[in-house]
Amino acid sequence: MFALGSLSRRLKAEHGEWSLIGPPSGGDTSNLLDQNISTPYFIYVLAFFSALGGFLFGYDTGVVSGAMLPLKREMNLNALWQELLVSSTVGAAALSALSGGYLNGWLGRRICILVASFIFSVGGIVLSLAQDKVVLLVGRVTVGLGIGIASMTVPVYIAEVSPPHMRGQLVTINSLFITGGQFVASVVDGAFSYLSRDGWRYMLGLSIIPAVLQFFGFVFLPESPRWLLQKGRSDEAHRVLSQIRGNQNIDEEYDKIKASIEEEKEVGAGGVVILRILRHGPTRRALIVGCCLQMFQQLSGINTVMYYSATILQMGGVQDDKQAIWLAAATSATNFVFTLVGVWLVEKVGRRKLVLGSLLGTGLSLTLLAVSFLLSAQNSPPVTFHPYDPQNSTCRQYGSCELCMLDPNCGFCYRENGTVVFETSCVPVNLASTDHAAWGRCSNSTEGSDNLIWAYNYCPTSYSWVVLMGLVLYLASFAPGMGPMPWTVNSEIYPLWARSTGNACSAAANWIFNVLVSLTFLHVAQFLTYYGAFFMYTGLVVLALLFVFACLPETKGLQLEDIENLFTGRWDQKHRLQQSLSAPGHYFSFPILSIFQSL
Repeated sequence: MFALGSLSRRLKAEHGEWSLIGPPSGGDTSNLLDQNISTPYFIYVLAFFSALGGFLFGYDTGVVSGAMLPLKREMNLNALWQELLVSSTVGAAALSALSGGYLNGWLGRRICILVASFIFSVGGIVLSLAQDKVVLLVGRVTVGLGIGIASMTVPVYIAEVSPPHMRGQLVTINSLFITGGQFVASVVDGAFSYLSRDGWRYMLGLSIIPAVLQFFGFVFLPESPRWLLQKGRSDEAHRVLSQIRGNQNIDEEYDKIKASIEEEKEVGAGGVVILRILRHGPTRRALIVGCCLQMFQQLSGINTVMYYSATILQMGGVQDDKQAIWLAAATSATNFVFTLVGVWLVEKVGRRKLVLGSLLGTGLSLTLLAVSFLLSAQNSPPVTFHPYDPQNSTCRQYGSCELCMLDPNCGFCYRENGTVVFETSCVPVNLASTDHAAWGRCSNSTEGSDNLIWAYNYCPTSYSWVVLMGLVLYLASFAPGMGPMPWTVNSEIYPLWARSTGNACSAAANWIFNVLVSLTFLHVAQFLTYYGAFFMYTGLVVLALLFVFACLPETKGLQLEDIENLFTGRWDQKHRLQQSLSAPGHYFSFPILSIFQSL
């Protein structure tokens, strides 16, 4: 639902005022923008190949969760390297997304998507052939560059080629493909977890397939007609629009797009766009809302859950790598299914209600996760056996499994009889492989003897099911609202002249805070404990709730020029607009704080 309107213009026809995000305000509904007209199948082809960019985004987010378990064993990755391999991708994506506005204007949407899929293919090849963690890091950075360009370009392309009455749902479908990619990645992780070595190569390398499919698909697909008009290629733009719309009469739509382009040139002339956005009050407030929505999407912990879901399950007491990976796949399936719910609800309950409800459920489920880890910590098995430590390590200082697990250099060695844990000790981990202790009962030479169990990164607990339930409830709450809505809202709230730059800035904000969260999670868990980390995310969700309640207006059903009025800070305009939309069943709210209005 990308904003194809302008700062203050109304598209008028003799039968009423047309909005590109809803039906006309009055008059005949037989116009070509009528919501009941048939839609050519070609638009679905365009949407499918475009949304493969979202699929690649989701696949990378999901695959690293399962791949990290064998990687940290085979390459002896400490917490810092694990965080680097995760965050390097999102860091590179942040940089390339920030440059996406310029690249889209210079090269066009189609070329940018081709470049993104090519870069992603190269990154997948590097990852599958990596022999050490440095090359692995290079591959992750390469993949990130492709993802960043795609994350900014794909919603723009889908919005600009979609019929107005389908724009919202087709843009949201890109988010559906993201969660679909995460689910497929988790299944791939589970399938290749049975390989004793190098399973991670297949997990990371299979991303080449959708990247190549998207590349060859876009070789034969057209450029956005709006971009073609911006570049003065009018005949080609008319031909492409006719191809996209099938046998429909496109003259009126073409003329309106052309008129909006001309106005964009007038309004957008003079100065750097980002500076004009910051100087102009309504666009500045819209940018604050858009960037803060993307920021809070990440600060609510979503990619902590997606990147580290298998690790979180192990932290919660799931002992077997394969079991943790398949349980992570179940959580990804939850994410995918409930994103479908969001696609269905977005035009029924509105953006604001969906985001508020999503944040409320997310906060409650994060609290459940925090409480489950707190209970596990309070019932953590004590250290009862103190063997001689030839290394004089710090591990012998810890009195419980919980404290032992917070030190990445230590592991927990114990015996188990049914549910009873005994003869427990905290000993140094083998630097060559975290599968074994450095010495003593749980070292490689004594593996499997006397019912000994070596635990690295988890403690035996009876609360594993609570952790799994918390993860499922978290994704069921997050997926319909806070998953797709930041992208959907950002596609609506900017006027035409500020659209590309506003979306580039908000996408970059998403990736920057993605880096912040993914780079710090394991260290935050070590510093604050596992339950402390999730209580921290709960507090951030509470802040997000307050911000959304105070500053996010409802945009469902509004014409584009009216959406800009929501950010003017003028009560009289908003009051008149509210009265005009006071029909039964139409939810509309203007809770913007006076402090926010003065920004």
